[in-house]
Amino acid sequence: MTQNWIKIYETESTFAAEVLKQGLEENGIPAVIIDKKVSLYNIGLVTVLVSPETAESAKLYLSENEIK
Repeated sequence: MTQNWIKIYETESTFAAEVLKQGLEENGIPAVIIDKKVSLYNIGLVTVLVSPETAESAKLYLSENEIK
């Protein structure tokens, strides 16, 4: 089954994306990361995605934790 994941956060920091993903998952919100960085130069963006069913919960989590 294919899911249409929704982007909820984008950053240049792989570490920040991993911390956010872990926080979401600890709160029962499955998340995935897509790393679009060019390794050689360490430039680009890392995107955190959630399923449509959990998007509102994820946005609330971002708001409550003042993640921008």
